[in-house]
Amino acid sequence: MDAIDLVKINFSADQLILLNICLAFLVFGVALDIRISDFKRIVTQPKAVITGLTCQLLLLPLLTLGMVYLFDPAASIAMGMVLIGVCPGGNVSNFAVHLSGANAALSVTLTSVVTIGAIVITPMAFYFWSGFIPSIESLPQNLEVSPTEMFKTIFNLIVVPLAIGMFLNNRFENFTNKIKTTVRNISILIFMSFVVFATLGNWDNIVAHVYHVFWIVLVHNTLALAMGYGIARSVRLSEYDSRAISIETGIQNSGLALILIFNFFDGLGGMAIIAAWWGIWHLISAFALAAFWARSKGKHI
Repeated sequence: MDAIDLVKINFSADQLILLNICLAFLVFGVALDIRISDFKRIVTQPKAVITGLTCQLLLLPLLTLGMVYLFDPAASIAMGMVLIGVCPGGNVSNFAVHLSGANAALSVTLTSVVTIGAIVITPMAFYFWSGFIPSIESLPQNLEVSPTEMFKTIFNLIVVPLAIGMFLNNRFENFTNKIKTTVRNISILIFMSFVVFATLGNWDNIVAHVYHVFWIVLVHNTLALAMGYGIARSVRLSEYDSRAISIETGIQNSGLALILIFNFFDGLGGMAIIAAWWGIWHLISAFALAAFWARSKGKHI
């Protein structure tokens, strides 16, 4: 058993409520970009959508397990890696795709499908893939989680803000267009502020153990971005679509992961630290990659 498996990140009930509100606002921001017509792309652009979904829902969890077996991290870190790998994307990915000059419509479609599907997919996928973690028996407590209970939590956190946001976008388009950039920026700022304050509140634990996760998150995220791009190009998708799939594959909703960690895993150290650092790092990697790609706009080739 590793020392990090015994660490607990401290969160009060009030802080957890605030984190729930932050996540709901993030999902609301995502929903403001979703229109019913976006789902038509599943029919009109099936190759790009199927490739993106395959990268996110199948290949990313497989990549994550490969890293677990290769690096053999502490059990709690491995659990956090798997949870991150099965969480949906978020509005950070949509914004980064837009900045990169890639296919923002495809990005929104993938985010829409995966976010809605997360209600069922995330708990079931975590329950399935975590069963392959070799060191899970070494954890000091029984962490088996019922997919049904996780489903209820994700349903409450995602369905309501998603429904409200989609309703506004489809019924009051002009109003939505006026507020969605502000909502997106505020939601990112709120989440980052929350991560910073939570980090300061647990500074000693995080400083003592962040070296466990720094390189793992960097490699995990980099490989996810590269895999999404490489798979898309290998099936002859355009640069325009491939860049979108890359960012969608590499950017995950670490806010949802944190909420699940504090609701179901009692703030287990390795899980919480890797989710918090992922939340910081994927902003850096997403916008750095978007800035690099923006120099040469993705073409429809």
